[in-house]
Amino acid sequence: MTRRWSAVVVEADGGSRGNPGPAAYGALLRDPATGEVIAHDGATIGRATNNVAEYRGLIAGLELAREFAPDAAVEVRMDSKLVVEQMAGRWRIKHPDMRPLALRAGELAPSDVRYTWVPRAENAAADRLANQALDGEREGVELLLGDPAPEARTGEVQGEVQGEVQGELDLAEQDARSQPATAAPAAPALAPATTLVLVRHGVTEHTRDKRFSGGLAAANPGLVAEGRAQVRATAEWLRPLGEQVAAVVTSPVRRAHESAEILAAVLGVPLRTEPGLAEMEFGAWDGLTFAEARERDRSGLDDWLGSLDARAGGTGESFREVEARVRAGLGRVLEEYAGRTVVVVSHVTPIKVLVAQALDAPLDAVFRMELAPASVSVVAHYPPAPGEQPDADGAGRASLRLFNARPGDGPLG
Repeated sequence: MTRRWSAVVVEADGGSRGNPGPAAYGALLRDPATGEVIAHDGATIGRATNNVAEYRGLIAGLELAREFAPDAAVEVRMDSKLVVEQMAGRWRIKHPDMRPLALRAGELAPSDVRYTWVPRAENAAADRLANQALDGEREGVELLLGDPAPEARTGEVQGEVQGEVQGELDLAEQDARSQPATAAPAAPALAPATTLVLVRHGVTEHTRDKRFSGGLAAANPGLVAEGRAQVRATAEWLRPLGEQVAAVVTSPVRRAHESAEILAAVLGVPLRTEPGLAEMEFGAWDGLTFAEARERDRSGLDDWLGSLDARAGGTGESFREVEARVRAGLGRVLEEYAGRTVVVVSHVTPIKVLVAQALDAPLDAVFRMELAPASVSVVAHYPPAPGEQPDADGAGRASLRLFNARPGDGPLG
């Protein structure tokens, strides 16, 4: 097709008859200037909950935007307060089943996407598509320039969030009703993001005992049974992303490489090594607990904690040196896997450096982050826009999509 749009609106919905029960989603792409529907999609997804179906609708809508209006600014309108607030980053994602879906949606969305809550009556077209799919009247994507169907049939698919978050929704919805749904302004075309799914390695003996554990110059312990189980759980949690993941890229350090082997096997993707992702070298402190290092080298430890240029353990690396090494590795990964999704397996310090870089935060922000073993953080990197000055590693804007998440996390808050 030759027609192009500077801005589009995604309308999406989903639900199940039973919650969980037979489920479907509906999504459409609309020209905000004329109100015309560019394309729509509606399909069944088997047995699922309302929330899963709503996220699947969002993903379908973002896929329509990427396929039919790749250069357009995108506004997403949904009557699911949960999905809107979670994707906008204002609410935490409480249920582990939602996180892979939110991750996929974040990968598809442009960096300047806008999420808008609308009342159910204003989302009738997407609701209708979901119902048509459940009734066996439609399945799949259709390109058109008109309304997808005549009469609205709202209310048949129950898209409201159930259970533990209902109270939050009722409160938040009162504020949302006063916010008008407006079309997103035109924006310059953006190339697809390179999405890094950052995974910390699983537990080793040093991790369990809270000992300094450095890179290739260190004792280099491998995973214990608990660590392997942690990584397998994370790999299974990420399995739905398998088709989108281009590769697993890992630190060469043993515990990270062993974790990466598990992830690559479960996801069915190739594995490669990037030396820039190795953990900081801790010199004489390697294998010591923090208390032991303080007892043996109090002044050296104080210097290291007070200066980003001080070397750990006398002969190890400084935070500045690690930052330079990690950012050089980031540049190589972004160049090789531009526009794709990559699982990156690394360590506490390199992951914190990558998160600080994405947030444009000072390097000493690494002291204010916590990362659990086998946890997942997600950063999307966008190529520099026309006229935008790239970073030293060649990257443009970055967006932190998820931080320190684990498959076993229960409800938060």
